[in-house]
Amino acid sequence: MANEEIMQEMDNEGTLITLEDEEGNEVEFEFLDVVEYEGEEYIVLIENDEEADEVVILKINPIDEETEEYTSIEDEELLEKLFEIFKEKYEGDIDFA
Repeated sequence: MANEEIMQEMDNEGTLITLEDEEGNEVEFEFLDVVEYEGEEYIVLIENDEEADEVVILKINPIDEETEEYTSIEDEELLEKLFEIFKEKYEGDIDFA
């Protein structure tokens, strides 16, 4: 499970997370949710940019009790399934048009 203290901090809408992209540039994301699927946890983020229109879903890999890392997901079917779970959870709250 994801670190509960971090999850409590993220419960506040608008929590920002800074991650590095492939080129080493820092990119700021807004935390949206954590989705659980088949015993694994995935973090759902959106770039902190008014024009951002796509969510980013990353696998949460706990390192120790206070640290976790996020890894990209290559499996397109898994990404689609996770996005469907996220959409169902927020149907009516978020416009996915």
